[in-house]
Amino acid sequence: MAGITCGIIGLPNVGKSSLFNALTRGGAAVASYPFCTIEPNVGVVPVPDARLARLNAVEKRPAAIPAAIEFVDVAGLVEGASHGEGRGNEFLEHIHHADALVHVVRCFRADDVAHVRADLSPEDDIRTINLELILADLQTAERALVRYRKHARGGEPEARASCVALGKLIPHLETEKPVRTAPLTPEDWGHLRELRFLTAKPVLYVANVDEDRLAAGLDGDLASRAAAFAAAEDSPVLPVCARLEAEIAELPVEEGAAFLAEMGLRETGLDRLIRACYRHLGLITFFTVGEKEVRAWTTRLGACAPEAGGVIHTDFRERFIRAEVIHFPDFERCGSRQAAREAGLMHVEGKEYAVRDGDILHFRIGR
Repeated sequence: MAGITCGIIGLPNVGKSSLFNALTRGGAAVASYPFCTIEPNVGVVPVPDARLARLNAVEKRPAAIPAAIEFVDVAGLVEGASHGEGRGNEFLEHIHHADALVHVVRCFRADDVAHVRADLSPEDDIRTINLELILADLQTAERALVRYRKHARGGEPEARASCVALGKLIPHLETEKPVRTAPLTPEDWGHLRELRFLTAKPVLYVANVDEDRLAAGLDGDLASRAAAFAAAEDSPVLPVCARLEAEIAELPVEEGAAFLAEMGLRETGLDRLIRACYRHLGLITFFTVGEKEVRAWTTRLGACAPEAGGVIHTDFRERFIRAEVIHFPDFERCGSRQAAREAGLMHVEGKEYAVRDGDILHFRIGR
């Protein structure tokens, strides 16, 4: 897992572009999205982690490379997107390869910014997008069932098992419920994973609020309604003023920090968004120190040492012998990796070691 990808979705004019522009103007590299013929932009954004700078302040390597997260900007979806309205099928395809979805919900009032409805209703906006994703998944499931049945008739046991799983899933989708709430066994999930259902992905809601409502957080009237909807499906929600974030991202770093301080904020909404994505996806960061760089890497919570090493290179997983581990608090307490070693705080771990957030790892591999 060299990084993760989050697809930004929402109705038109909810602030998706402002949020994405804030990400890309904040020093992000922009590249073409590789999966579709209509290519949205991808903002490759460094994951904020002050530990990386503290590590390199001691190690003094030429480069300190943070972990990264990608945000894919998908054009605003409209009602009927699952049936091709607003080029919906093409835009939905953009997010099939995303690890998670960031659903931007309009929770601000502005007469000069049109909306698809006369009355603002965060709940209805969310339901509209969710229904289009569910309908798109239903189409995916029905097409897959036709394909698997053909192979099942040829005697393929894997295809038969996939048909059984789809037989459970399709009625669930027909009740307008997402894939992630379907009554499927772990074996069922294994047979269907390659289909990359949109509503199987974790969702994080962004309540895009007015600047003067930002201090109220999720207590504002519209934001609280979005939060209630998200809570009902056990999804996190984050209040952000996308327009303000875009303005801050255009400022020099020092001016941006001073502006945040004046507003009584310790970090940008974008940093909070990235951290929230990591928490929601169950991700952690570990560090390596090479001759030319210190680097942060992303792996899942609970990953064993060879799996974490595989993030760097497949050889680190397949030819793994051991990992030399220094926990970050021990590094800071001792003042350096060498001092931690001398204090007996470097641990030699094998294949079963579960990597901790902040671990400084050195991998030993065989030939």
